[in-house]
Amino acid sequence: MEIIIGTHTVTEELENIRVSDYLALKFPQLQSRKAVKKALKKKLLLHNKNIALSGTYVKQGDLFELLEEQVTPPKIFPLGLEVLFEDEYLAVVFKPAGFPVSGNQYKTIHNALPHNLSSSQETDALNWPLPVHRLDAPTSGLLIIAKTHGARIALGEMLAKKEIQKHYHAVVQGYFNTKGILNTPIEGKKAESHLKTLSISPSKLNGHLSLLELSPLTGRTHQLRIHLSRLGHPIAGDKIYGKPGNTIGHKGLFLSAIALEFIHPKTNEKIEIRVKHPAKFDSYLAREARNATLE
Repeated sequence: MEIIIGTHTVTEELENIRVSDYLALKFPQLQSRKAVKKALKKKLLLHNKNIALSGTYVKQGDLFELLEEQVTPPKIFPLGLEVLFEDEYLAVVFKPAGFPVSGNQYKTIHNALPHNLSSSQETDALNWPLPVHRLDAPTSGLLIIAKTHGARIALGEMLAKKEIQKHYHAVVQGYFNTKGILNTPIEGKKAESHLKTLSISPSKLNGHLSLLELSPLTGRTHQLRIHLSRLGHPIAGDKIYGKPGNTIGHKGLFLSAIALEFIHPKTNEKIEIRVKHPAKFDSYLAREARNATLE
């Protein structure tokens, strides 16, 4: 049975825009042209109730529907996860650093979810729980999980409408005392985050280290990492966007999603979850400050 997990109606007048170019960012699950092309290839997109074709031109009033991909059951990965919230509709878990949310491999959070969450008893229960959004593999933090079809659709729409607030803590290189907005485009697309400095510590290796709280308003790939690197304050441990010498042994990336705020799509309850950043953040800051005083 085909299950529709998202719809989009074209409201504006368009000229000479093809399906493959138009649909990026129109569904929360399709955040790039590459993702759109993959969905088109798998025939997961309907265009006015027919299989969508990449080269078709889009017109005002067109209806697009995104179908749920039929995938094989996960091979259970027995990784214990901290569960911060769970009911019949959704859950929030803490993702440890070093594991991808999903992908073509065994050790993923997706494969660990059935080991940690109970099955929903709702009539529209998913066969197994599914992540609603992503975190980079080296990033730790709070992750929303859908347990029913209805919750998955509603949470996806909330993400697209920016109705789910996410907050991160990061340790960055250098003295960065600020409060404001990061809003330089990434790959030509709008990318915006709020940030404020929480503390600044001396560092033998970096001069200073700054602990920041960041709240992304858009969801570009590696958004926070790219913005901070551009400013000359890369996140400590960032092997892609960091400066030479900013990787710390085997401590990984110092970025963690520490808070979520959203309205429960079924109960209308306000869900607010905040956790402390990983202990390695404080240990690293204290160690660097101690080493700096010994110089």
